[in-house]
Amino acid sequence: MGLLKMPARAVDPTAVARWYAPGDWNAFFGLALDNLTQLVILSSLLIGVFEFPSELVLRVMVPGTAAGVLVGDLIYSWLAIRLMRRSGRQDVTAMPFGIDTPSLFGLVFGVLGPVMMLTRNPVLAWKIGMGVTVAMGVLKLGLAFVGDRARRLVPRAALLGSIAGVATLLIAFLPALKVFGDPLVGIVSLTVVLVTLMGGVRLPRGVPGVLAAVLLGSAVFWGRWLIATVWGAGASPPAMRVALPGLAVPWPTLAWMEAVEATLPYLPLAVPFALATVIGGIDNTESAGAAGDEYRTRDILLTEAVATIIAGTCGGVIQNTPYIGHPAYKAMGARAGYTVATGLVIGGGAAVGIVSLLVSVLPEAAVAPILIFIGIQITAQAFVASPPRHAAAVAVSFIPAVAALVLIQANALLGSVGKGAPDLSGPGRLTFDALLVLGNGFVLTALVWGSALCCIIDRRPGPAGAVLGAAGVAALFGVMHSPLPSGAVFWPWSVGSATPLGLAGAYGMASALLLLVAARIPPAEGGADAAPTL
Repeated sequence: MGLLKMPARAVDPTAVARWYAPGDWNAFFGLALDNLTQLVILSSLLIGVFEFPSELVLRVMVPGTAAGVLVGDLIYSWLAIRLMRRSGRQDVTAMPFGIDTPSLFGLVFGVLGPVMMLTRNPVLAWKIGMGVTVAMGVLKLGLAFVGDRARRLVPRAALLGSIAGVATLLIAFLPALKVFGDPLVGIVSLTVVLVTLMGGVRLPRGVPGVLAAVLLGSAVFWGRWLIATVWGAGASPPAMRVALPGLAVPWPTLAWMEAVEATLPYLPLAVPFALATVIGGIDNTESAGAAGDEYRTRDILLTEAVATIIAGTCGGVIQNTPYIGHPAYKAMGARAGYTVATGLVIGGGAAVGIVSLLVSVLPEAAVAPILIFIGIQITAQAFVASPPRHAAAVAVSFIPAVAALVLIQANALLGSVGKGAPDLSGPGRLTFDALLVLGNGFVLTALVWGSALCCIIDRRPGPAGAVLGAAGVAALFGVMHSPLPSGAVFWPWSVGSATPLGLAGAYGMASALLLLVAARIPPAEGGADAAPTL
């Protein structure tokens, strides 16, 4: 059966591509609101939870992070216009781009917050955050050329599981404390989020569920105070730290190089998050191709790497990534106008103080439900997108994150009564030291054990033994399981603890045991085809 052949249309490379369309408006509001929400959440967590100075967050960290969004969205817009000209098509849609949600919480709760709690030095924490962000960009720069191979080597369950542990126990749990700390605001907002985003209920006039939840929660918060004030209940006004709008241009800086040594303990955190965005970038490029827009994967990955490096060197502390949802934006009729507008609005808005105003008036309990939803979704994805037989590998990845969560809360509780870990003794101190070892480098630990268990489930003990052998070397230098309160890396002979040597020995014995098992399994039984299914 033949197809009707249409005459080929000549492509004029000099023709001006119409890079905007009416559909760009809806797409712009969706993408811009998403990125704006990320910046508000970042600011709220750093200022409200970890007590960073608002001036540092709103005039340095936020504009620097937004600079990466500006650069990435403009480059993706240019790639779309170039594709329009090369293909002669006017319906090309740019890839959406913005701030990476999982690494936002990973860096806040795994780097910036812990450093602030440990040192009470916000500038040092900022420099370390910059350094980790730059390291993520450099790592992605290299992975852009070998992304497909890395995707094949790391089991999906291990990668998603290590991030899901952060999602459930840090992204969702800690904001839940804010929700139930002010339930009248938090539970109302959470209900709207769950009904609209998880229940699929469409609000009148197509109002986004996130926007409705935040507005309703804020209305309850300020309405409650207003009613109490009018009725003379003696309610004191909520504390407001409104930062006056002002220009805060994110100029490049090498301040992060002053804290390179202090940054080293936190570099293992960069690996899984950077790798996740590279794999996500590959998947999103394939998704765009299926929708009709054939971008070069390397161009997409190099752009996110460069944008992340620029964000880090301009004072930003969160990496950038191509977003899921290109087919949805294409269905809206969007072209490249929405990414141009998003880049300019987010980059410019952060530089002139719009985010600072929003942080001042939005109550934490109204914003926190968004984080709970994000945590639930990331966790659910880890189980749904992984092979069913690897569900146990996803689950085991949560254990190190539990230790990190308990460690954060334990330090906070001890600090609130003027105490610290050295004040503990007996079983309490032993438990704290175990938490320290399991919690330091928890994302990498989760990735290691998730990968090893995937291999074991698939009856490939040889690769599992190799993974645990590498983990033993990493533990010897404190890359994971560091016994130091700062989580610092070290030379094995310079640390005054036998813990690294004991951990390295334990991992070595486990690796040898797995390699022995591999040698006794006949080749016909060792392939993935023999993997048991649940």
